[in-house]
Amino acid sequence: MGFFSNLFGLGPKVDFKAVVERGATIVDVRTPQEFATGNINGSINIPVGSLPHKLKMLNKNKPIIVYCASGSRSTSAKSFLDQQGFEEVYNAGSFHGFYRHLNG
Repeated sequence: MGFFSNLFGLGPKVDFKAVVERGATIVDVRTPQEFATGNINGSINIPVGSLPHKLKMLNKNKPIIVYCASGSRSTSAKSFLDQQGFEEVYNAGSFHGFYRHLNG
């Protein structure tokens, strides 16, 4: 898998419904204002810039799915969480794409 494929979320397809059913924590890394305009049911809002200060809210032993508006901030969030030792982190990309995947 190439660098750009991984960077832009073009890697292996993930069955996000199955990951959610396994008890994943869904993290919306957009701003609180963006979160308030619509979000994935059951998700928590931790803006990407706040992740270093909010790590205790996340369980390293559970799958984590991150998403944002376009996939850029969620790519950064996944990379950061990977570096912090979280073992199962998935980048769902954009809010709208993730929503369609879960509800389509």
